[in-house]
Amino acid sequence: MTRPLLIMKTGQTLTSLRSSGEDFEHWIIRAMGLPASATTTVAVHEDEALPPLGDIAGIVVTGSPAMLTDGAPWNAVAAAYLQEAVRLTLPVLGICYGHQLLAHAFGGRVDYHPAGREIGTVPLRLHGAAQSDPLLAGLPAHFVAHATHSQSVLTLPAAATLLASSVHDPHQCYRIGESAWGVQFHPEFTALVMRTYVLERAAALHDEGLKPAELLSTVEETPEATLILSNFARIIGMTPGSA
Repeated sequence: MTRPLLIMKTGQTLTSLRSSGEDFEHWIIRAMGLPASATTTVAVHEDEALPPLGDIAGIVVTGSPAMLTDGAPWNAVAAAYLQEAVRLTLPVLGICYGHQLLAHAFGGRVDYHPAGREIGTVPLRLHGAAQSDPLLAGLPAHFVAHATHSQSVLTLPAAATLLASSVHDPHQCYRIGESAWGVQFHPEFTALVMRTYVLERAAALHDEGLKPAELLSTVEETPEATLILSNFARIIGMTPGSA
C-alpha cells in the first residue's frame, strides 16, 4: 500500500469558511489533485499523535490563526518531528504558519513583521536558486500569490536557500536541504477564500492603515502559486489529478 501524505494541521481557518465543511487540509488536497484517501490529517495543535515518519510519504504543514511566538507546547513536538523528517530527507512543505514553524525548527527567527500585516494577492519574484528547484518548476520569474500574516520569518535559518520574495516580505519561500520548503503565502487559497479573509478583517485592516477596498480590487486567482502544490505531489511520488 502506498504511504499517505501527512497533513500536519496547526489550526483552523475562519469560522465562516468552515461552515461549508472545509478547512485548510481540504483546500490543500484539492489543489494537489489527490484523493482524500491518499492523505492523513493530524491536528497537532490539538495534541493528536503524529505517525511514525516511516509510514508517510511526506508532510504538508498548514497555516494557523495562532502566533508562533505564543510558544504553545505543541510547537516543540512539531518542530522536533520536522527536524527528524528533514534529517531523513522526507519531503516537507510548510505553508504560512508551517513555513514559520519549519524555519524556527532550524534556528530561524520568527516574530511580528516590523511593517505590519501582509494580506491580499501579492506579487512575488523568484531568486536565481529557484531556477533549478523542483517545487518551483514551471513558475515564471514573477507571479502572484495569496497571503495573510502578521508574523514572518525575520531571519532565515543558516542552512536555508532563499527562493522567492515580495516587497513586504523578503523571505516568501526558502528550501532547507534538498527536500524541505517553506512558503509564507497560501498556494491552496482561491480568490473567494482570500476575499473572505479581507472582508472579515476589514475593520482591523482599516485601523492598521490598510485599505480593504483596494485590497479586494486586486484579488485574483493565483494558478502559478497553486502549481506549487501539484509539484509537491510529484516530489512525493503521487500523481496530481487522480482525485
